[in-house]
This record gives sequence, structure tokens and C-alpha cells, in this order.
Amino acid sequence: MVTWYLDENHLAICAIVTVAMQFSFFLIACTCKFDKVTDFAGGSNFVILAIITFFLPGTYITRQIYTTIFVVVWGLRLSGYLLYRIIKIGEDKRFDDKRENPLQFAIFWIFQAVWVFTVSLPFIFINSPVSASRFREWAVLDIIGIIFYVIGLVSETVADIQKFNFRNNPDNKGKWCAVGLWKFSRHPNYFGEIMVWLGLFLISTSILKDGQWVAVLSPIFTIVILLFVSGIPLLEKKADERYRKLESYQIYKNRTSPLIPLPPPCYAAFPNLLKCFCCCELPLYNHAEEEENVIGKNTGTSDNRQSYTPESQNPSV
Repeated sequence: MVTWYLDENHLAICAIVTVAMQFSFFLIACTCKFDKVTDFAGGSNFVILAIITFFLPGTYITRQIYTTIFVVVWGLRLSGYLLYRIIKIGEDKRFDDKRENPLQFAIFWIFQAVWVFTVSLPFIFINSPVSASRFREWAVLDIIGIIFYVIGLVSETVADIQKFNFRNNPDNKGKWCAVGLWKFSRHPNYFGEIMVWLGLFLISTSILKDGQWVAVLSPIFTIVILLFVSGIPLLEKKADERYRKLESYQIYKNRTSPLIPLPPPCYAAFPNLLKCFCCCELPLYNHAEEEENVIGKNTGTSDNRQSYTPESQNPSV
């Protein structure tokens, strides 16, 4: 039964291809201590899986066609942009303490393989021959999913371009990015990424059945990683450590949503609880008070400077 389920949904072949791709790129990166293929390996893996799962069943129904196009466009954009960026930068600082340790380096690649396979579940199921036999006409969730995808792809594409251009302008050295979409969200690229995979999951709900509903792990995994693990928390901490002494940065954080793009005056007027529960202004994003607490403990005196609440934190570097 398990073998049938894996084969009929092409989960086994997708897992094998993903592991093979990530292991091959890992050998290149580890042997040559070469950072330029790392992120490219992730984005291109999605493209390969989308093409394989589309052509294997040979059904070519409408939902499979536009979903595959969506994933290929997203994957090519992401992998192309990240490859171009790393070529310009030269080295990825994330791996400065891992290149000499193959075991630590391998952990990243294992995680990347898990990320690719888990996030790919919606379009793997859409393209499976089992789902093709349950063909349904366009549903409301298909339309909503397409709208989500388009908003997400445009948001992260524009945000990446704006930030890349900002960083490559010598006049902006030592500044944080607060231009374009970054005026309305501290992480508009992550907002776009979440919208893309929420959209693809919504499209898949038209054909999901029984165990295929495990596809919900795709948007959940994306949201958890970006909001609680390696996305926003790390960037927020980095930005706070670098800019928290600047009053202009503190004002920016207080008035700018961490994820969902909103007009700064509106966001600044929101109550703290609304910011936390509806706008993802989580306490773990606030590192503005850490230095004040350390100073107070070291000197034995209280610091009279303004204390910034969880809403007044923002890292868009």
C-alpha cells in the first residue's frame, strides 16, 4: 500500500531526484569550498521536480500546465537571482564557519533537501496521475490561489531588485534598506515567498484527497522557517545589533510592519496586541532592549533611555 502510494504520486522518484541533486552539489561545494552553487541548487531543484512530475504521467490537464509553469518561473527567477548575487558578492558568509567542517556543511544540505521536497508537495500531487483521474473544473480556490501566487511572485521579485540595487549603491553604505516595498514591510520578499506557496497549496486543494492533504506542510514549513527559525529572526537580530542606537532606525521599526505590507501611519497606530497577532510583530524580533539590560546589569544603575516594545523592532538590511 505504501509502495503504491509513493509510486502513484511520484513521491519516491521526487525524493530520489532531490537527494541526488543536493548530494551532487554538496560534493562540488564541499570539495572545492565553492559557495556559488549552494542556493542555485535549491531553486533549480524545484524546476527539475516540476518538469519531471509534469511529463511522467502524460496527462497535461490545464491545472497541471499552469501550476508547472508557475513553479518553473518561480524557480528560475530565484535560482538565477541568487546565482547572480553570489557571483557579485563572491562568498556566502553563512558558511564561513562551516566550509572546513564537512559534517556541519552537510547538515545545511540535508536541510535544503528536506525543504525542497516538503515545499514541493502541492505541485507533486497536482501533477500525479492519481490526481489527473480526479480532474475537476476550475474552483474558487484555484482563482484565489493564482491571485496569491501572482502577488507573491511580484512582491518578492520587486523587493529583491530594490534591495540589491540599494546595497550596490555606494551612497547607501551603512544604511538599512527602506525604499520601495521596504517602506511598507521590513521583509516584503518573505511576504512574497509565503504568498507564493500559500497560493500553490490553495490550487492543489481542488484535487487533494486522503493522505495527499499532507501537502499543507508546504506553506506551514515555509511560514515556520521564515517567521520563527532562519528568516526574520536572524535578520531582525542582525539589524538591531547594527542600527539600534540610531533614532531614525527605531522610528522605522515602530512604523513598519515586519511582514505584511502596510502604510506606516496605519501600522504605527495599531495596538500592540493587533501588531503581534495580526501583523506577526513577535517578541523574538525585539533585540533593542538587550544592550540596555546589559548596561544596567554591568553598572548597577537603571537606564533612562526609551524602551522599545516588540512592535518597535525592525530589521531590513
